[in-house]
Amino acid sequence: MKLAFLCHPVKYLKGSSRYYREVLGFEEAWQEGDHTVALKLPDSDVQLMLEDDEEGYSAGGVFIVDSVDRFYRENSTLDFVKEPCDIPPGRYAIFQDRSGNPIRIIDKTKS
Repeated sequence: MKLAFLCHPVKYLKGSSRYYREVLGFEEAWQEGDHTVALKLPDSDVQLMLEDDEEGYSAGGVFIVDSVDRFYRENSTLDFVKEPCDIPPGRYAIFQDRSGNPIRIIDKTKS
């Protein structure tokens, strides 16, 4: 697993994105639809991803794996709170650590 993003669920994507860009000086890296914006973090390959469609989940890391479906099958003892689903670059799922923190995994099988 390789850390790719820090995910921050937000209530209002446009206002939050503007805050991070105008107040904190981050630069937009990409946007996906009306629900997700990624921002470049200075001196880092990791990006900050803002999402307004993950209500109920706290902030946490997004890790790249070779295959979300294989990871899901091979780690059936983990507490998955979101089963694998399609996203534009590939597949996505969320499991929780023992303290209830979300750990998001993605693959880029459609890239």
